Amino acid sequence: MAGTRRGFLKSAAGLATAAAAGAADTTLPQVAFGFHKLSRLIVGCNQFYGYSHLNPLLSKVMKEWNTPERVCETLARCERNGITTWQTGDRDRALTDLQKHRAAGGGIQALCLGKDGVEETVRTMKPLGLAHHGEVTDVCFREGRMGEVHEFVKRVRQTGVMAGVSTHKPEVIDYIESKGWDVDYYMACAYHRTRTPAEFRKLLGGELPDQPSEIYLERDPERMCEVVRKTPKTCLLFKILAAGRRTNSARQVDEAFRFALANIKPRDCIIVGMFPMYDDEVKENADRVRRILAEIS
Repeated sequence: MAGTRRGFLKSAAGLATAAAAGAADTTLPQVAFGFHKLSRLIVGCNQFYGYSHLNPLLSKVMKEWNTPERVCETLARCERNGITTWQTGDRDRALTDLQKHRAAGGGIQALCLGKDGVEETVRTMKPLGLAHHGEVTDVCFREGRMGEVHEFVKRVRQTGVMAGVSTHKPEVIDYIESKGWDVDYYMACAYHRTRTPAEFRKLLGGELPDQPSEIYLERDPERMCEVVRKTPKTCLLFKILAAGRRTNSARQVDEAFRFALANIKPRDCIIVGMFPMYDDEVKENADRVRRILAEIS
């Protein structure tokens, strides 16, 4: 009887150890975000809703494959792999998919983008934070209308959620910092993909690319990360894979993740879209972040 009891206890201890190890494998390092915490890896939304930033055919495939059921399945898998937060839009499918996920018991946190309807977004999406949409921010900066962005930030602040600004331009962050705006965080694109044709002509010696809004320059991540490191505010670096252009091999993906994580602040996060049609990108990316953070810490 004693031997049986010892065997049972040993077996139970082994199971507990295995369970603990399994739990450890599905956690991700987190950072403070106001009264909340964010996983260092945040799942994006472009793949869910057909914004490939590559070509119309891929965009169509992404949108058709990502039914509400599949989006919710991916969000649930994110949570099982330690990804606590979803960066998404503020209405339409994003809203109904989030509601469906939460109704099924999902607890993923939301960070939203918007350009109007601040109070409605906060009421329906219940996000941790709301940032001014990056495409619109960049246009406002170019046209001297940053006052509109500032008013948006003030309205978000009044709702009590974290207030942010998204941009593809490092100079936008520099501008806001110099003005001392009351913002909590920035969404910072690794690539400056909103350059105008005139800006590209200047950079490329007068020759204009066929698609000037979707050119990704190799040194852009360096330029954005330099600004990210200077600000004390939390930064969420996105498009680290150049909208799929840096995914030709596992090594290339590793290099992009490693550069991003090594060149942002310890309190910053990365946002990566997931399209698990063929591969388990959720687990692969979560494992990759755990491994790289362990290596560079």
